[in-house]
Amino acid sequence: MNGPLHGVKVVELGVWVAGPAAAGIMADWGADVIKIEPDRGDPQRGIFGAVGANSEIPVPPFEVDNRGKRSAVLDLRAAEHVEVMHGLLADADVLVTNMRQSALGRLGFDHETVCARHPHLVYGVISGYGLEGPDADRAGYDIGAYWARSGFAHTMVPPGEMPPTLRSGTGDHHTGMTLAAGVMAKLVERGRTGRGGLVGTSLLRTGMYSIAWDMGIKLRFDRRERTRARDRNRAPLINVYRGADDGMFWLICLEADRHWPKLLAAIERPDLADDERFATAAGRMQHCEPLIARLDVVFAERPVAEWGRQFDEHDVWWAPVHSIEDVIADPQAQPGFVEMTPRDGGEPFRAVRTPVDFDGFDMPAGPVPDLGEHTDEVIAEGFGSEFR
Repeated sequence: MNGPLHGVKVVELGVWVAGPAAAGIMADWGADVIKIEPDRGDPQRGIFGAVGANSEIPVPPFEVDNRGKRSAVLDLRAAEHVEVMHGLLADADVLVTNMRQSALGRLGFDHETVCARHPHLVYGVISGYGLEGPDADRAGYDIGAYWARSGFAHTMVPPGEMPPTLRSGTGDHHTGMTLAAGVMAKLVERGRTGRGGLVGTSLLRTGMYSIAWDMGIKLRFDRRERTRARDRNRAPLINVYRGADDGMFWLICLEADRHWPKLLAAIERPDLADDERFATAAGRMQHCEPLIARLDVVFAERPVAEWGRQFDEHDVWWAPVHSIEDVIADPQAQPGFVEMTPRDGGEPFRAVRTPVDFDGFDMPAGPVPDLGEHTDEVIAEGFGSEFR
């Protein structure tokens, strides 16, 4: 079926990940997304070559964020293509961009100019650091703005430790989903008022929201519980442990006093209930290190699957720490994958599905467009529109 955004037209001026991810979500939901690219293409198309890998193989990161779109090559420095672009926007519902504000201004596609000419249009923009302030035009990228400057990276590691490398695209995808949600809200408002307008988010703001619990405590009480190494975790019943088979699992005993007896039954260690240090949640927090050490010894006696059966039998909340290979094989995770449409007689392949389901819709993933594949038809659409 066509999806809940069937009939919604989106024009994307996006590069790399965050902007294309936002528009890609809308394409997965059924929107007609036109991806405007320069003649050299979105640089994400060639990311493998840019980092020294084989530049001839498919780029799955690009495929996930750009499937189901139409690609048109336009030179927005040329007057003719500028008018084509305005023709497209005249019939579009949404413009999505993550280009820097200075570049958009030079091209005449900043939000003030576009919204004045196309007041019906929802103008969705992702920036690194926001549209105002001294760093409004600074290059962001999710490592810099979402991970580093937001406080996220610093919060994730114990004091004195260097943060690990962020997995590529993580902050971009969170921010792309954030913009998609904002655009949906603006479309609802436009349904009432008939007017579009600006919707903005940033990698920085999304990163800050991701750790809003920690920031909220600091803002309200001027205190912060710093991240600790797992063997010094002050919540030993909400911690990661290793089984005899070297697999890992997370205990999730959120209600410590209620879950403590169940855990002791599952691990068959009633003697721990007699240790006064561990009798209460406050005591277990105070004596977290010796308790974690005791549990490490216990959990090293059996493989994770056996512990899982014990936990389930005694209603102990837990989760396995899966590798990517484990997730791909996990029966519970299968609805999170989608068969991608092969091109040129290629074999079907799987990719991650957008993480939202809609009742009544079974939406396949569209094909990934070649660079400029739809240029002629898009130009014809632009010239065929009444300019506003």
